[in-house]
Amino acid sequence: MFSSINRLVKLLEERLKEPLPGTSAHLITKVQSKIEFNFPESSKDAKKASVLILLFPDSNNIHFFLTQRTLSVEHHKGQISLPGGTCEKNEKTINTALRETEEEIGVDKNEVEIIGELTPFFTPTSGFIVHPFIGWCNRRPKTNKQTDEVHTLFSASLSQLLNDQILELENWNLRGYEAKVPFYNFDGHKVWGVTAAILSEFKLILNDLT
Repeated sequence: MFSSINRLVKLLEERLKEPLPGTSAHLITKVQSKIEFNFPESSKDAKKASVLILLFPDSNNIHFFLTQRTLSVEHHKGQISLPGGTCEKNEKTINTALRETEEEIGVDKNEVEIIGELTPFFTPTSGFIVHPFIGWCNRRPKTNKQTDEVHTLFSASLSQLLNDQILELENWNLRGYEAKVPFYNFDGHKVWGVTAAILSEFKLILNDLT
């Protein structure tokens, strides 16, 4: 697929200078319901957060980390997410992505090279606008998960993400509403919501490179 991570990084750097698929990509995994959801939050007062798609070579493929959140975190309890979190006061979003990745999964921020940023995504359930960054390491980095926030740490490969068969659809009950929920199934880990939207954009960009 991609001959090396260095080659992929160069391709991504050039692609991210062009217009991004943004909203059209996010719609791929939008939750569908006959009844309109009512959320108290709006994008006008959105709080900033950042996440990181951290690419690294492993087992003849290129991988990235995902985490399953604990049930004790404030937002998105138990869900699968990318490493990341809330921006501190006056903190740049890129610095948040690096700091939170180090705090959550123990990857030294000085070992991470940033490639660029994807389209920010507003999530009305929690009132955050999430800034997704793509970074890379030239080898699998050492990790040490923060057990108060991270229940499980695992990695998925780009081969898995690019396999169209992992996008599934199920009927769920969300906040008392019946809804059809698209999700990416990474070996039984169901990735939906904001993380799925971000990965959808990343997947379309990767498809442009193949």
